[in-house]
Amino acid sequence: MSEIVKSGLIQCANPLNDESRPVSEIQEAAFQAHIPFIEEAGKKGVQILCLQEIFNGPYFCPSQDTRWYDAAEAVPGPTTERMAEYAKKYKMVIIVPVYERAMRGVYYNTAAVIDADGTYMGKYRKQHIPQVGPGFYEKFFFRPGDGGYPIFDTAYAKIGLYICYDRHFPEGARCLGLNGAEIVYNPSATVKGLSQYLWKIEQPAHAVANGYYVGAINRVGTEAPWNIGKFYGTSYFVNPRGEFIAEASEDKSELVVADLDLKVIDEVRNTWQFYRDRRPDAYNEIFRP
Repeated sequence: MSEIVKSGLIQCANPLNDESRPVSEIQEAAFQAHIPFIEEAGKKGVQILCLQEIFNGPYFCPSQDTRWYDAAEAVPGPTTERMAEYAKKYKMVIIVPVYERAMRGVYYNTAAVIDADGTYMGKYRKQHIPQVGPGFYEKFFFRPGDGGYPIFDTAYAKIGLYICYDRHFPEGARCLGLNGAEIVYNPSATVKGLSQYLWKIEQPAHAVANGYYVGAINRVGTEAPWNIGKFYGTSYFVNPRGEFIAEASEDKSELVVADLDLKVIDEVRNTWQFYRDRRPDAYNEIFRP
């Protein structure tokens, strides 16, 4: 029996960089920019598709402008409902990263999971919130996630989620493995000159240390009026050996697709018995603040 999962990642430039326009109009333009790629994924037989961090809009965190609170919505909510139609149409699991409004004045950086029949399965809330200048002032917009590291047993594979800055923390990546993840997706927004040198180091290392696939997504282009740098794309998949098996360009909106053979997880874990040999009793220091 085949255990190959066809997966896709979408990296997309923000189409409407105009702060004079209403937030809802900017969001709708971003949503519509993704539709051709979602349709392409469906027609290519993609079974699990992941979109980029806060896909339906710009990366607004350089602004520290309260007008962007209007971009937040309930999860599940209107965007997950719209995406559920595409999930049902193509029998495709879709990971939908959005700005979540949990209650009045309480917001999270969230990714929802829609199963292949259109069912909302749950969400992951970004755990690690950066305040890194210039341009990454996320504590102004997001509370730290409170939902742990859930695993979603989708129609095709058990998947886990990390969001952008989370990738710098190996502890959560390990938790995702311990909780049963076969594929971990990391929707991101990161620019040249900041962490690009880490982009192709950390996540392959997570894949190797934990014996799972990683799908890493970054947006492309420059977003006015903030112009904090160029989002450099290069979204990719790596296997549990840390090998790159598919990669997108640096400067083009596109869909990248790869066949992920879940049997490779068994091959790797049967060789490198990291889960057998780990010593949680010896890691007390990790709990120190």
